[in-house]
Amino acid sequence: MNRAPLIFLGIFFALAFSWTGIVLTNEISYGSLKPVYDETDGQVHPQQAPGLAARGKLVYEDLGCIYCHTQQVRREGYGDDYERGWSGRDALSGSVARDYIREHRVLLGTMRTGPDLRNIGARQTDPTWQYLHLYDPQFVTPGSNMAPFKFLFETRKIIGQPSPDALQSKLPPKYQPPAGYEVVPTERARDLVAYLLSLKDTYAYPETNNVYVAPKPEAGKEGEK
Repeated sequence: MNRAPLIFLGIFFALAFSWTGIVLTNEISYGSLKPVYDETDGQVHPQQAPGLAARGKLVYEDLGCIYCHTQQVRREGYGDDYERGWSGRDALSGSVARDYIREHRVLLGTMRTGPDLRNIGARQTDPTWQYLHLYDPQFVTPGSNMAPFKFLFETRKIIGQPSPDALQSKLPPKYQPPAGYEVVPTERARDLVAYLLSLKDTYAYPETNNVYVAPKPEAGKEGEK
């Protein structure tokens, strides 16, 4: 008796049920999540990322930041994310599915060669810090294993007044440009920093417990990349 059709059907139904249980069920559950309207501030959360940040996400992907950084904070007891100050909420509430419903592509990442960046916009709110860190991480986090991204900046002649986001006043002597020149972020750098500053899950959803209180960053300790 030829049992091939039965074997085929058995394998087919096994795969179909597995797909339904693992993929489809989660998709239905995730797809039912909606933004939360807050009557106190008249806004919905999570908010849509501004256009500059959306462009910066493309730069983030293009530079391969996803290979060294995750964007998923685990709650206390599932790693030391909360103890490191990466969490956007209290110890019982790490990242939740609702945080990602505005994102067409979720950059959860797979490795933590560097720290999780899901709340870097809440931990490091100063754009100048972000620019210096991209130019050379050693300036703000000595001992960091992150490569410098000096190609995201340009040295140009000063015409009129220096650019408000010029870095030369913050750079060590050996990195100073020639007299009459300035180091400024390129458009890609501005977009990337806008994206990094937009990464902050500080809102308390029904499935979370409270709102994030940003710690005071300690130079050289957190090792942000």
